[in-house]
Amino acid sequence: MSPGERQQKLLEVLCFRRYDTIDNLARELKVSRRTICRDLVVLMCSYPIETVRGRYGGGVKIADGFHLNQRSCERQELNSEQITVLKKARAFFQGRELSILDSIIVLLCH
Repeated sequence: MSPGERQQKLLEVLCFRRYDTIDNLARELKVSRRTICRDLVVLMCSYPIETVRGRYGGGVKIADGFHLNQRSCERQELNSEQITVLKKARAFFQGRELSILDSIIVLLCH
């Protein structure tokens, strides 16, 4: 298993369980504690993962309300019809909402 595949699996496990210990994750993924810690540092840059200190209650958790689904795992391109509809929707927004919509269009179209 490559580091990227292992990190993806680690993220999926955390999203399913919401909380686990580093020892348990290392055992399940058949790697060392240190490898799990390094993977967590990488994942924490992009996902709401936090470590919890404590001899008996310590571990790793994912933020409440965050859920991983297939769409967030795979980047999908918009087709020209979808892009046209988004651009037409711009007429209904102004100010901050228009800026947010524009940022979504840029993000999804590039």
